[in-house]
Amino acid sequence: MNTTSNQGFILPKLQSFLVSATVVSSLAFASAVSAQEAQAPVTADGIKIGFVNTEKILRDSKPAKEAQTQIEEEFGKRDEELQKLADNLRKKYEDFEKNAPVMSDADRSKAQRELTDLDTDLQRKRREFQEDFNRRRNDAFSTIVEKANVAIHELAASESYDLILQDAVTVSERIDITDKVINVLDNK
Repeated sequence: MNTTSNQGFILPKLQSFLVSATVVSSLAFASAVSAQEAQAPVTADGIKIGFVNTEKILRDSKPAKEAQTQIEEEFGKRDEELQKLADNLRKKYEDFEKNAPVMSDADRSKAQRELTDLDTDLQRKRREFQEDFNRRRNDAFSTIVEKANVAIHELAASESYDLILQDAVTVSERIDITDKVINVLDNK
């Protein structure tokens, strides 16, 4: 009976001691990690880690900006033509709405059919334009991604990175090497 009462007293004290020891060791570890981070910000247990933001490369690098400008030039004329067709359709629809009350049934049906045909044609042309634009942009960007991957490999070798990640949920700015990759791309 005496051992049971001692266990009831000793177990809570032991648990309290273990929790305290865990907190103290965690704090000591955290301060040691903080000190280590101040000395070597891109390493974890001797592993040098970097992160590359692919979206930023496709937005801010010189090759990406050049590709975007070229694509806009290529598709600018078609985009203007589509805008003219849309404006023409809108004008015809407004004219139809204004004149429909005084039109005969046959003329109104004919005008509605023409408007429907023009709308269908415009939608088809927009869809084709969008598909062509997306295909061209994807081709250009895949080439840029390939060049970026080469630049990343070169950077990893020259600066002794053990691990370089692309696209993550959250990343510290200390390990973000995207600007270095962009500089390598811009200078090629």
